[in-house]
Amino acid sequence: MSNLENANAPVPAPPQRTWDFVETAFVILIAYGVFTLVGGWAMTIIIAAQDGVARMLPAQLRDFAAQGRWYGAGLTIASPLTIGVLWIAIRKARRGFEEYLALNWPSPAEAMRAFAIFAGILLVESVINSSVGGEGAAVDDPVFVVKGANGLMILLIGTCIAGPIMEEFLIRGFLYRGWSESFLGPIGAIVLTAAVWAMTHTQYDVFGKLEIFGMGLALGYCRWRSNSTWLTVMIHSALNTFIFFVTGPYV
Repeated sequence: MSNLENANAPVPAPPQRTWDFVETAFVILIAYGVFTLVGGWAMTIIIAAQDGVARMLPAQLRDFAAQGRWYGAGLTIASPLTIGVLWIAIRKARRGFEEYLALNWPSPAEAMRAFAIFAGILLVESVINSSVGGEGAAVDDPVFVVKGANGLMILLIGTCIAGPIMEEFLIRGFLYRGWSESFLGPIGAIVLTAAVWAMTHTQYDVFGKLEIFGMGLALGYCRWRSNSTWLTVMIHSALNTFIFFVTGPYV
């Protein structure tokens, strides 16, 4: 009788886990690979469907493809599939998506503190740029050309909504979760995730990467203090929106 009872006893569910340092890095590499492939594929298809593309010279086609409207479209299309990679990995770890990525709403006090920190950072960066004679982004950079209101809206959605959500879910969400619970600890994870985030911004020079690294340290601190990735999404989105409206002209 006891043997029969043991045979009918429910099998315990496998324990929940957190991906370790190497596994977390591997998932992030897969996610960025998906982002690159899907974003590039989407931009190629959209650009190829435009009138007059077939008659363009190679140099004209390169400039046309670099325009911000196509970048915004590729970013918006690729972001959900990139986040999907995280969802699969988290489900494999038998954890909840929102819990693993710390998708908690911050308290008003935490939000006010975080925005005050970044207002101070922007002020300091402005003073430094003025002292070293920085001129900012060139207005004739093709990435800022959108050719109309529709293109401007596509670029805005991609860089100020889809991009910040995707990057923060990857960096301050998934990457920080795995690395902060590894041998690095929270402080090491804040520093290393900031470095990774800076290195992914290949479009910037060394000074620009240092600025991104500093922003990453502050975002990591806010993520650690508040236990809220939504807070870092809001800050990231606000920063990009601020930059979006002080840079230009676009059209």
